[in-house]
Amino acid sequence: MLGFQPPAIGEEEIAAVAETLRSGWLTTGPKAAELERRFAEFVEAEHVLAVASGTAALHLALLAVGVGPGDEVITSPITWPATANVIVHTGATPVFADVRDSDLNIDPDHVAELISSRTKAIMPVHHAGQVADMDPLLAHGIPVIEDAAHAAESAYRGRKIGSLSAATCFSLYATKNIAAGEGGLISTNDAGVAEAIENLRLMRRGHGSLYDIVVPGYKANLSDVLAAIAVCQLDKVAVHGEIRRRQFAAYDEAVAELDGIEPLVRDDRDTHAYHLYVVRIDAERAGATRDEYQRLLAEENIATSIHFLPVHKLTAYRELLPDQPQLPVAERAGDEVLSLPLSPAHSDDDIADVTAALRRVHTSFR
Repeated sequence: MLGFQPPAIGEEEIAAVAETLRSGWLTTGPKAAELERRFAEFVEAEHVLAVASGTAALHLALLAVGVGPGDEVITSPITWPATANVIVHTGATPVFADVRDSDLNIDPDHVAELISSRTKAIMPVHHAGQVADMDPLLAHGIPVIEDAAHAAESAYRGRKIGSLSAATCFSLYATKNIAAGEGGLISTNDAGVAEAIENLRLMRRGHGSLYDIVVPGYKANLSDVLAAIAVCQLDKVAVHGEIRRRQFAAYDEAVAELDGIEPLVRDDRDTHAYHLYVVRIDAERAGATRDEYQRLLAEENIATSIHFLPVHKLTAYRELLPDQPQLPVAERAGDEVLSLPLSPAHSDDDIADVTAALRRVHTSFR
């Protein structure tokens, strides 16, 4: 089976972990600080804080801008459920805006219709590596918390993602462009937001045996072992990015020949992170549904994934929000999207195997 998105880990990461273990730093220490410093330079932000996961990053960022019980946060339904879950964890209510048909990012026009006196934050998701349309969202003057789990290398109209909004949240999960296995990073230019997150992410003794806390915080720090892996991955961003761009180009060429299978639109005004290659399968034109394509590709030993099923249609959110209006664009996309294997760990021959299998499956349905 050709894996969907295996991490591209080499001897450098193995050596960095061994060095960290020998240093005696198993918890948060100098490697985490180095990662924060290096990533701040990378995204051109004044502050970066390393945390235990991308989910923790979103949660702490919402708390840092004051989201709490009784508030509403507008977000996208085309995302991993964690994006909505953290809103619930603050005591606030997620309000789902529909997405644009072209790139499946949040629709700014629908966001504008949903803003109310209870709206405390807007949380766009940069889907697959394509940046959401940020300027209309920022224009409302409401704190924007970006879910940039897919967008570590993205830029919006020439501005790097990481310093545009109140806080930007990145993931270091095993499948991400910068992968540590687990972990997250929060970037911000707001010193107050950075201080709030610093107080929330870890209870530390500080100096000596006497200690104090200013808020009842969490245990959401990143260990030096994981930070060491992430620092190595940061060194490889350019090389890995070139491999993913080559894989995108190969897929673009292949699917252009396949009626009913189309990739998401990439806006040439922005820098795409090339995190996921997502196609939409039009059952009528392609001859079969997305699920049927996924099944036959699995029989061809090609692993795929779905990014994403609409969050508001999942059981927990159907029960939490029984009066949720229909979101037709997101719901149709949830039936059509399929993500193809993409990783710097894959060779050009691996990607050729995927495109050949996709052509065979497409032919079988014609």
